[in-house]
Amino acid sequence: MDIKKPYTPAPDRYEQSEQMYRRCGRSGVLLPKISLGFWHNFGSVDPYERSREITHYAFDHGITHFDLANNYGPVYGSAEETMGRLMDDSFRPYRDELFIATKAGYDMWEGPYGNWGSRKYLMASLNQSLQRMHLDYVDLFYSHRYDPETPLEETLQALVDIVRSGKALYVGISRWPLEALKTADQYLRERDVPLLIYQGRLNLLDREPQEEGIMDYCADHGIGFISFSPLAQGLLTDRYLNCVSTAEGTVSGIPAGSRMTRGKFLKQDMLTPELLDYLKHLNGIAQGRNETLAEMALAWILHQRGVTSVLVGASSTGQLEKNLRCISAQPFSDEEV
Repeated sequence: MDIKKPYTPAPDRYEQSEQMYRRCGRSGVLLPKISLGFWHNFGSVDPYERSREITHYAFDHGITHFDLANNYGPVYGSAEETMGRLMDDSFRPYRDELFIATKAGYDMWEGPYGNWGSRKYLMASLNQSLQRMHLDYVDLFYSHRYDPETPLEETLQALVDIVRSGKALYVGISRWPLEALKTADQYLRERDVPLLIYQGRLNLLDREPQEEGIMDYCADHGIGFISFSPLAQGLLTDRYLNCVSTAEGTVSGIPAGSRMTRGKFLKQDMLTPELLDYLKHLNGIAQGRNETLAEMALAWILHQRGVTSVLVGASSTGQLEKNLRCISAQPFSDEEV
């Protein structure tokens, strides 16, 4: 691909708007049902031309929401640097059509001010993020994780002041426990900076936000919900369906080059014979719906009460094309649910 060739988006990118977008809680924001996450595949170790191709494909198909964080890469910060390069090369004329999010809360730089939820860290991190992404503001800024040591009022007031400074239009929180979510909702609402969205891990293998009552609370109080890790880092795809259980109680046949063989986030001992049986059971349901396991897994999330969007990562346009199919998936029967 000639990276110097000007980018012109597909003229029909919004033709399926009624099917593609959902309102985020009780806000004025519409988000695509499928959003593009930059956690992996967009860092300095990844080919820029591929990142450009994937983001072009996404925007051409109505994906307007790009989700980043300060330490996405690898290396830390490099996904945001890729976003900055993409802004300069492709997306600057279309900035007002994009909904760009970033976050701070996990380790980013050394010393006492590069982690967790202090006002110092959140504000410094956002300033750095804006520089890396070549932006004046982000549409959404998250507290990336709950900090049990910093007073909630300090973290939340920093979010309020970030919006009032014009450096973010909306704020969200990610992976906060229910009681802290309730505090955040009340505190922010009283200061006219309502909580736009909650980001949590929800998939067919991990339903913690449902079980904790977080999703019901968000739905009842006009807060959007966006799911990350919807395919459980690849477990809910066809990647591991050909594996077999052994007599020793382990699983063999892990595909070479898979995320599980790299072992950084997805360990081989996570795929137990019991889990493999369950994955094959789910795949049987998906086949009965004429869908892949991944398509069904994404469609299941979108079927849940209160879900606004699902964050997917993509290492190719083909992968993203398959993920987008879930938007037109058939409804689930009571038996399937």
